[in-house]
Amino acid sequence: QVQLVESGGGLVQAGGSLRLSCAASGRTFSRSAMGWFRQAPGKEREFVATISGSAVSITYYADSVKGRFTISRDKDNDKSTVYLQMNILKPEDTAVYYCAARAVSSYSINMREYDYWGQGTQVTVSS
Repeated sequence: QVQLVESGGGLVQAGGSLRLSCAASGRTFSRSAMGWFRQAPGKEREFVATISGSAVSITYYADSVKGRFTISRDKDNDKSTVYLQMNILKPEDTAVYYCAARAVSSYSINMREYDYWGQGTQVTVSS
């Protein structure tokens, strides 16, 4: 059974940092593209960051987080854990953050192209 389990969310003041983790299990994810999405109250889920499953990782970010957030994955052969380092957090970053995985290695910013999803972790940034 495939599972994606996020952790690391919480409450932080504006300007602070958090590191989210996503542990994937149930199948081999070493060649899978992974992504982070978020959903704020009353808003649609939106793309945050993605990383490819290729031998040399390729990353892509939403403009709203570029330069502040960094996506990465374990460098061992498993590569089943993905991280999202979030710096210089802003109140508008408040949302439930979801980890997602594709069955293929190419990254995507389109949530409909992801095959597996985690349950989400809450991030709240106070002003």
